Amino acid sequence: MTPSPQNGRTLVAGIGNIFLGDDGFGVETVRALTARPLPGHVEAVDIGVRGVHLAYQLLDGYDTLILVDATERGGEPGTLYVIEHDGAGGDATAGVPLDGHRMAPDVVLALLGTLCAGTGAAPPRRTFVVGCEPASVQERIGLSQRVAEAVPGAVRLIEEMLRAEDPGAAAPRTLTQDARTAG
Repeated sequence: MTPSPQNGRTLVAGIGNIFLGDDGFGVETVRALTARPLPGHVEAVDIGVRGVHLAYQLLDGYDTLILVDATERGGEPGTLYVIEHDGAGGDATAGVPLDGHRMAPDVVLALLGTLCAGTGAAPPRRTFVVGCEPASVQERIGLSQRVAEAVPGAVRLIEEMLRAEDPGAAAPRTLTQDARTAG
């Protein structure tokens, strides 16, 4: 990724609850990603369920944010998605009580908007979600087989995004990739 005029820093954040089966996809993917060499401008962090922490960390200034999370979109379990967040949609925190352990990415981004307005900080210029269709988010530790098999494909997908000069060129607005055939 070519550094932007803002600062060129990229944050890859693994989101999810490891005690809810496939909801731990983001955490497991970031763990696998951090075992590999990353460019100097990239920081990969296991956020888990600490959404408020993520919002405050983003105040440090990042050009690009890649959220990695279980994403229910109606596909087959193990299907990978890349979605570019457009910043539209209003205030996702309106009428939602803030619970630091149960903040969905849209609520975190809305909170970030509020924090930026109050501090003068700038939100990331681009935000992507690398998601995986879960099989089950019931109470248990460990990913289902199909979601576990999707983790290496998600790592490769994120690495491709990081290598691309422009993440949008590597991933169209919505890309669906079946992890069983990704290779």
